[in-house]
Formats: sequence, C-alpha cells, structure tokens
Amino acid sequence: MEVHKVVAPPHKSTVAKLKTRLKETFFPDDPLRQFRGQPNRTKLIRAAQYIFPILQWCPEYSFTLLKSDVVSGLTIASLAIPQGISYAKLANLPPIVGLYSSFVPPLVYAVLGSSRDLAVGPVSIASLILGSMLRQQVSPVDDPLLFLQLAFSSTFFAGLFQASLGILRLGFIIDFLSKATLIGFMGGAAIIVSLQQLKGLLGITHFTKQMSVVPVLSSVFQHTNEWSWQTIVMGVCFLLFLLATRHLSMKKPKLFWVSAGAPLLSVIVSTLLVFVFRADRHGISVIGKLQEGLNPPSWNMLQFHGSHLALVAKTGLVTGIVSLTEGIAVGRTFAALKNYHVDGNKEMIAIGLMNVVGSATSCYVTTGAFSRSAVNNNAGAKTAVSNIVMSVTVMVTLLFLMPLFEYTPNVVLGAIIVTAVIGLIDLPAACQIWKIDKFDFLVMLCAFFGVIFLSVQNGLAVAVGLSLFKILMQVTRPKMVIMGNIPGTDIYRDLHHYKEAQRIPGFLVLSIESPVNFANSNYLTERTSRWIEECEEEEAQEKHSSLQFLILEMSAVSGVDTNGVSFFKELKKTTAKKDIELVFVNPLSEVMEKLQRADEQKEFMRPEFLFLTVAEAVASLSLKGPPLNNV
Repeated sequence: MEVHKVVAPPHKSTVAKLKTRLKETFFPDDPLRQFRGQPNRTKLIRAAQYIFPILQWCPEYSFTLLKSDVVSGLTIASLAIPQGISYAKLANLPPIVGLYSSFVPPLVYAVLGSSRDLAVGPVSIASLILGSMLRQQVSPVDDPLLFLQLAFSSTFFAGLFQASLGILRLGFIIDFLSKATLIGFMGGAAIIVSLQQLKGLLGITHFTKQMSVVPVLSSVFQHTNEWSWQTIVMGVCFLLFLLATRHLSMKKPKLFWVSAGAPLLSVIVSTLLVFVFRADRHGISVIGKLQEGLNPPSWNMLQFHGSHLALVAKTGLVTGIVSLTEGIAVGRTFAALKNYHVDGNKEMIAIGLMNVVGSATSCYVTTGAFSRSAVNNNAGAKTAVSNIVMSVTVMVTLLFLMPLFEYTPNVVLGAIIVTAVIGLIDLPAACQIWKIDKFDFLVMLCAFFGVIFLSVQNGLAVAVGLSLFKILMQVTRPKMVIMGNIPGTDIYRDLHHYKEAQRIPGFLVLSIESPVNFANSNYLTERTSRWIEECEEEEAQEKHSSLQFLILEMSAVSGVDTNGVSFFKELKKTTAKKDIELVFVNPLSEVMEKLQRADEQKEFMRPEFLFLTVAEAVASLSLKGPPLNNV
C-alpha cells in the first residue's frame, strides 16, 4: 500500500488565526461578501437594502402582489383584532393596549424585517409571562398605572436585549432553547393559559393570582357559588364553534378563512347578543368602554430607576428570549416552505427595534405569531405589505370602531384564547422526540411539568438547565470507540457497530470523536488506560503477540487546548513504559500545529508515526515489527 506523507499545516500568524476564528464565530454568513469588487454607488445601495430589507422588494412591487397582500392583510386583521384584545387581558393590561400593539409594531417590522410571511402582534405565551412575572410584585387591580408603566418598561428591555443580540451577532444564545424544551414549555404554558380562562368561561370574580395548576383548579372549585350559568352557556357555545372552525380549516386548508374569521365573527355576534338582550345586567361581564384614538406616547412612562428596575429587566429578558425564539422559528419555518432566506440577525434587530419603538408608543411585547403567520401564508401573502394592511385596518378600528366593543363579553375573549393556544400542544412532535432521544423527552417533560406545577419562568429555567446539563455531559464525556478492520477492505469502523469488523493483533485503534480539552482530558486518560489494559489481557489470553501500537484516529478532534496537549504527552509516557508506540492518524491542522509546538524534543510527533489513514498506518507499521523500548 502506498503511504502518503502527512504535511505540516501552513504557518499563520496569531492575528490571522484570531481574525479567522472571530469571523467564523460571529460572521458565518459573511455579510460583507456582497460588497467586494463593487463600485461605491452599488455598495451604498446594497448597504441600505441590508439595513432596510423593504428596499430590496419595493422597487419590483406590482399591483398583482398588492392584491394578494391586501387580501391576506385584511384576513389577519380579522384575527389580530380579537386576539389583540384577548392577549392584553391575558397580560393583565387594558384591552386597548392589545390593539395598540397590533398597530405600530407591524409597521416597524414591514420596514426592517426579512420575512414575507411573519404576521406581527401580541402572542399568548409572552403575554402570559409578562403578566405573571409583573403581578408577583405589583397588582394590576390595585395599582394599574404602575403595572402599565412596568409593562412598557419590560417591553423596552426586551427590545433592547433582542436588538443587541442581532447587532452583536450573538443569536446562538437563543439556540439553548432546544426543540424539546420549546415543545414542553409551549404545551405546559398552553394548558396554564387555558385553565386561566376558566375565570371568564365560568364567570368567577374572585380568582387566584398564581399560575400553577393546583392553585388554579383549587380556585375554580372553591368558588362554585360564583359560577354563572349564562356565562357558561355562552362560553361553551362559542368555544365549540371556534374549535369546530379550527378543525375544519385543519382538515381542509383551502378553508383557512373560516377559522381566521371565526374569532371576529364570534366577537360581533356575542356583542350583538349582549347588547340586544342586555345580558350584561344578567351576569355576563363585558369589556366596557374603550378609549378611541391612536397610540398615545408612553416614553415618559418608562422606568429606568427605582425599586422595580430589577423586575422589569428580568421580565424583559425572559419575555424577550421567548418571543424572539418564537418569532425566528416561525419566520424560518415559512421561509423554508417558500424557499427563501431569512437572516436571523436581521430578524433579531427588527423584532428588537419593533419592541423598543412599541414601548414608547403604548405597546407591550410583540413578535411573529404562528397562528396569524399561518393564516397570512395561507391567504397568499407575498410581502410584508400584508402587515401594513393589517396595521391600517387596526388604525381604522382604533379611530372609528371602538364604541362597538363596549358590550363584547369577556367570556368570548377567553374562548378565543383557548382556541388559539390549544394548537401549541404538539403531541405528534412529543411522540417523535420519544422515538429519537429519550433524554430530550425527559427535558420536554421537565419543561412541561415545571410550567404546570411551578410557574412559567421556573419551568423554563428547569428545562434550560437540563439542556445545558446535556451539553456539559456531551463535552465532559465524549464518545471514544475501538475500531476494527472490515475484512477484505481498508476500512476501519467501530467494533460495536459493525459486527464483522475485526481487531488487528498487536494494534489498538481508538477513535476520539470530540475536541480534547480541560473538561474531558481526565476522562479520556482513564478510558484510554482501561482499554490498553483490557487489550493487553485479551492479547495474553489469546496468546497473540503483545500490544505494540496504539493508533489514535483524530479526524473528529477539531480542537485541543493546554490540557489536551498534556493528555497526549502523558499518554506518550504511559505507552512508552509499556513498550507501546503511540501513532497519530489524520490530525487536523490546528491540533497538529499545537502538538508540534509542544513537542520540542520530537518525542511523539515523529513523521514515521504520523499517517493519513488507519489502513496506511497498519500496513506500514506491520512491516516494521515491534517498536524498541523507549524508556
């Protein structure tokens, strides 16, 4: 067999290496490549288009696209108006704030966002988290003005955090919310949100402020004397109607407009029923009079000092992470369906600035909602103009139609919320996780039960902690396998995976499948020593020649630090004492360079023990015979 020489990596200065590492860490998409070799005018235009994505598609916009966007914009507006009012109440905020939050943020996103399908507005989970975290210290009933100020301040911090992640290109932070974590968290939050609506669906006036399942159910059955049969009848009827329309749209996607228009139709019909029969005088609670007009400024309400600063910063951080994760996930989902690209960092900046501007215009945390985005996509949205159309429709509602909502019953808003969040319980995805990864399923269950029995934020913290623990386990306990030769070939594979693979007498071939660093070097030392001892015992029992060569296949060792270098040095000393030669196969350039620098005496990085493949190493070393005693 021809043996190929292993060459040293080309020399690179420390500055050049640092520059490459920083570029690959923070700029993997290389956003500046589009400016190379372009005239200054083109560079200026592309820079403007990069900052404001609307400039990319606006020059080519046509009347045909406008027709599609108007239809989809009006469709999502019919969903956004009742949901906006409902989600604001879920966050313990005045209902009008939900409509404010459906007016300004979509306009900002239409200019800065890169997704064509994302429909922006308040979402259930962020509303629940915002309301529950702030309510721990401030009562929305006893001090509504302070509660509103804290909500706007939390929105500012959420937007500032989101935009900072995008500007500093630190979006990988939100990747710690794994799919299993999100599925469990969303499912648990959906159940808590649904149980919270029992207050409105049953007509209960005294209800617990806690968010876990036990206090909620206890509150429901402790106040059975407050149950209103009129409220229950109306709630059950509209809930069944909304669930039926949702089921119909899922079965027949072309009828998406049925479930999209059902919430607004429910609001209209229920409001007319209450007004005609004066049901508000017979136990049906209503929204009451809502303020007319566009968003009033709220920058003077933002609080950046005082005893509640830590609360609003923490609330903004948690709601910012959750809403950002949901928005980017939704945007990427529909981008993949339509085969276009969504820039994650630009999305973070767009959503962040959207919330910063919103906090100054009486809005609370907003992001891209899955239900509205799905309706937007099904309705044929072509560009972000659909968000503008939705915003204009909400503006008309704020200016002229607010008196019509005075008699809207709260029970219908509760039914709308239940119908919206029930889709967050993804049982098929949970079953798939069980089949693929049992540990991920455990993480999902911890998130689910943590949200249900502890609280929303504590459940999320437990799930994230378990996800980080899994990563630490993979780092500190990396995979390492014994390799054998598949007969009749030059291929070496894991002995436990390929049963036909056979060990070569006199050789122990180990594959390290992770970087070698301070976190795992001791573990690798112990594992390697154990395998050497087991191999020597096996060789003695089978009366083969003694173990002569330890071959380390290092194709998967992507990096090594000082502790990793010490691991290889100590391993060389250990093998030398046993008359075993240490052989390296295919070390990557960074690893090879560090080992060569550490091997000043040329003890273990000798060219005759460096090979490109395991087959070449075995073939070449078999001809040399046993190594000399190096002690």
